[in-house]
Amino acid sequence: MSWALVVAALLAWQGAAGEEENPGQRLLRVRRLYIDRFGGGEGAAQIRDMVIASLQRTGLFVITENPDRADAVLRGSAEDLVFTDVFQSGEAVGARSNASGGRGTSVRNRVYGALGAGVNENESVRIQERKHEASASVRIVARDGDVLWSTTQESQGAKFRSASADVADRITRQLVADLERIRGKTPPDGAGQAKEGP
Repeated sequence: MSWALVVAALLAWQGAAGEEENPGQRLLRVRRLYIDRFGGGEGAAQIRDMVIASLQRTGLFVITENPDRADAVLRGSAEDLVFTDVFQSGEAVGARSNASGGRGTSVRNRVYGALGAGVNENESVRIQERKHEASASVRIVARDGDVLWSTTQESQGAKFRSASADVADRITRQLVADLERIRGKTPPDGAGQAKEGP
């Protein structure tokens, strides 16, 4: 082997090692995504199913049930809680008034009077409100283990959606927004480094 070929191979290897691709560019190349089981409470499996449905609707990825065929894996944990919030307060008002008087001319002829009044009022308020809260932290991980994207979302429910469904939609909306932002910084052909910001 000639010295010229050895030097060219060495330079190519150094160049490849020095220019590692950023996670955003790698995320743009993900076509097939596997959604792993979520850790967390009992509602985690339901939130996972909602994330699958929400991502499927976008058409961004082919969602696969076979992790061996996936370019990347979405992993995470989720919690879906239903609880009762209790607010309790109390007030008490009290007033008391006493008056007394006396009259007499001799030791045997005395008149005494006494007047007393009291008012007490107690008021207590107890409010119980049923609340529903969901949260999820997820990440997209490449086959080599590098984290390409992550987000944490929380919800107490939306007008027409449960908290779990709202968290799933928030995750999808965040991913779509981040992908659009990355595409805006990437040259049209998808090659090369990201453009510098203004």
